[in-house]
Amino acid sequence: MLRLVQLMIVRRAFLVLLLICLGCSAQSAPPDITQLVERQVRARYSLPPEMKVTVGPTRPSEFPNYDALTVTLDNSGKTQNLDFLLSKDHKTLLRMAKMDLTQDPYAEIMKKIDVTGRPTRGNKDAKVVAINYDDFECPFCSRMHQQIFPTIFKEYGDRVLFIYKDFPLEEIHPWAVHAAVDANCLAAQNSDAYWEYADYLHANQRSIGGGRDSENAALDKLAMLEGQKRNLDTTKLQACLKAQDEKAVRASMQEADNLGVSATPMLFVNGQKIDGAVAPDTVRAVLDRALKDAGVQPPEHKSAAGAPNAQPAQPSK
Repeated sequence: MLRLVQLMIVRRAFLVLLLICLGCSAQSAPPDITQLVERQVRARYSLPPEMKVTVGPTRPSEFPNYDALTVTLDNSGKTQNLDFLLSKDHKTLLRMAKMDLTQDPYAEIMKKIDVTGRPTRGNKDAKVVAINYDDFECPFCSRMHQQIFPTIFKEYGDRVLFIYKDFPLEEIHPWAVHAAVDANCLAAQNSDAYWEYADYLHANQRSIGGGRDSENAALDKLAMLEGQKRNLDTTKLQACLKAQDEKAVRASMQEADNLGVSATPMLFVNGQKIDGAVAPDTVRAVLDRALKDAGVQPPEHKSAAGAPNAQPAQPSK
């Protein structure tokens, strides 16, 4: 009996200590400080009025004289957490980014991209992989596509593998999802058929028009012609075009969202991001850096005059 009483006393003492520790580890910031933090965050990041800002409790940090706190931004259900340091005298708020040098940020990005079954162009054993989130109806994607193929693609030979993934901006491009599904129907049977279809659409976007029904019919017709030229199983292809299964396209769009992709084109070269239809020399610079990091010698680049590895002219003195 005495042992049971002692056990109950110990348990209650443990619970009291636990509650005390919890109170020490996380404490609500005073209302006036919470308001000041929210105002600073709204002003610094130019947040829209409708965005909800929640200031979390303070907690011990690894830095002397500073507590840690998390501010949550909520934009119609899409949340983002921002970590800050708040000085113990409540006069300074710091935003710091902690970087883990044991992890390669580019490699971590590549791990999040699923390229299973995607059609490829280039050397499948290449040490540099360029993955482009593409929209067949996007004029900027067309510009990027025609910069890469054939010029940059031929220039880099077997040093780089190119892969396209779907990110149709359906809000502004009404036939982009349909085109992506049709392209994937071709890719299911023949990688070259996919790329030729992609080449044609990016070079002839303006020829696809006349309303949703006629646009979709034109896309299906082009896909069937490509399938016939490649001697594909046209019965299987036609069934795929008719079914218009968007699951793979939607999965690619969700993956892109998770990576922070919000526009097209968006190219990841071994994880390094190229945002938009940039100049060809910018693409070359990123490819060359990735090749050097992988221990591969980049190709020689010719200047406008045709001289390899030409040095830029020095300003006159």
